[in-house]
Amino acid sequence: MKIANETKIGILTALAITCLILGYNYLKGNDVFSNTRKFYAIYDRVDGLTISRPVLVNGFQIGRVARLDLQEDHKIRARFDIASDIELPKNTIAEIQSPDLLSGKAVVFKLGNSTEIAPEGFQFTAGIESSLMESLSPIKDKATITLVKIDSVLTAVNNILNPEFQKSIQNSFKSIEVTMKHMEGTTAKLTTSADRLNSIMSNVESITQNLKNNNEKINNVLNNIDKITDQVAKGNIQETLLNASKSMAEVNAIMAKIKKGEGSIGMLLNDNRLYENLNKTAADLDKLMVDFRVNPKRYVHFSLFGKKAKVYTEPDSTKK
Repeated sequence: MKIANETKIGILTALAITCLILGYNYLKGNDVFSNTRKFYAIYDRVDGLTISRPVLVNGFQIGRVARLDLQEDHKIRARFDIASDIELPKNTIAEIQSPDLLSGKAVVFKLGNSTEIAPEGFQFTAGIESSLMESLSPIKDKATITLVKIDSVLTAVNNILNPEFQKSIQNSFKSIEVTMKHMEGTTAKLTTSADRLNSIMSNVESITQNLKNNNEKINNVLNNIDKITDQVAKGNIQETLLNASKSMAEVNAIMAKIKKGEGSIGMLLNDNRLYENLNKTAADLDKLMVDFRVNPKRYVHFSLFGKKAKVYTEPDSTKK
């Protein structure tokens, strides 16, 4: 069977395009013939990380950086294509590192110890390794402090070599000599005062010796004072307790008379008839006040001319 030239050209063109796509992906580090799973991480900054950079675990490449997308909050969302046969714990940290000084950035997965395996589409915790300049920053600060100290030492040495400073030192030594002479005079005065201090200390020692000799007498005096104060305190307490007991006895006697019905309070509390009479008297007084309000002329009558007496009306006890 004879194949047309147009068909041959089409087949060759398709093969060329396929080889071109496969070669382009191969140069980018993509393995076209292997299955991968997608994972994600969000970074505040990526520090030069680019697409197709390797994803490493203990120096071994398990995938690549597939995409870097800028989010609305200006953070970068990275997508990793990881080989499907690699299992990653959920607490794995995706950290951006520089494996060496010459190569670019890479993502290093620091595997966690979790027993839960991350499913496809899981977002790992992001991390960024300190850059070389950041690591050298403490050393730079220490070097700066050291240089400042060296500069101050050199300045001090320069001042010492200055003739004016040497004259100042000579004047200082003269002042020290004068001061030493004054101190010698002061020590002589202190020697004289030491004799007086010795006599004072002797007097103090004699006073303390007298106190030691009379220690027993002082203790007896203090014991007598203590006994007197105890007796006074006990006497006052006993008298107070006796008065309290008498008062309680009188109160108990009064309460007993009230329970028996003796006296006005006892009768008021125990006599039911007295209570009923008081209630009845209060009711009659209430009726009288109502009648006085309804028929005031019956109780107070002023008339210059004779009038016919009105008929008395019994007050309604329900009206107030």
